[in-house]
Amino acid sequence: MDVLKKHYEKVLLGVVLLGLVVSAAFLPLMIAGERKSLQEMAEKIINKPVKPLPPLDLAKQDALLRRMQTTFTLDFKETNKLFNSVPWQRKPPPESQLIKVQKGNVGVEAIVVTKTSPLYLIITLDGVSTNATGVRYAIGVEREAATKSEQRKKKPYYASLNTKSDMFVIREVRGPADNPTELVLELNDTAEHVVVKKGTPFQQVDGYTADLKYDPERKTWSAVRAGVTPRPPIIVAGEEYIIVAITKNEVVLSAKLNNKKTSIPYNPGS
Repeated sequence: MDVLKKHYEKVLLGVVLLGLVVSAAFLPLMIAGERKSLQEMAEKIINKPVKPLPPLDLAKQDALLRRMQTTFTLDFKETNKLFNSVPWQRKPPPESQLIKVQKGNVGVEAIVVTKTSPLYLIITLDGVSTNATGVRYAIGVEREAATKSEQRKKKPYYASLNTKSDMFVIREVRGPADNPTELVLELNDTAEHVVVKKGTPFQQVDGYTADLKYDPERKTWSAVRAGVTPRPPIIVAGEEYIIVAITKNEVVLSAKLNNKKTSIPYNPGS
């Protein structure tokens, strides 16, 4: 104990020195561990995994580009009412009703087809005559669709087999030559073969007439024909029209001023 009392300073110094030596020995290990820890922290911060960006949505931009490539038309004629005010027109007495001047209400589009009637090509076998030159056949032709009124009357023809007239050629005689049951005719304008029976007229639709009305001016036209100017002429909204075609279901009018054509349907049930 006396030794410890006399040398305790040395013992204490030795213990401290030993601690310092041990600390000095472990210091590189501690530094390496701390450095590694710091490096790992830096790696986590610097090389942090990045979430990929979602794909760009360019739908709005594409729509804008397509819109820029499409021409935009402003209608200052039909739908615009600021610069083109809507005029009104009064019907003739006794109605005196105001109607809006717009497409379908006035002008050629407001004409209504009230009736269409067929016109026929009628051919009849009216008789047979024989003489020294052979057999001749009396054939009547009635063209209801002819443009001129004098051409619509029944016209007699006297023709022999394979002899051409201005309307037809007799191509075949069926039955006895002097008392045939049927004749086969070839029409000049269409080269069509038609059969004319004895006692039964041949009939074929060759055109149509039409009845028209125009309510805004209380006008009507009866039995008008294509290519024929009716009396009175077809004048609506101050413009004159001619009829260029009539079928069972429509009438085609052409403006006399600029040849603009308008088709008017025939609706029997309307």
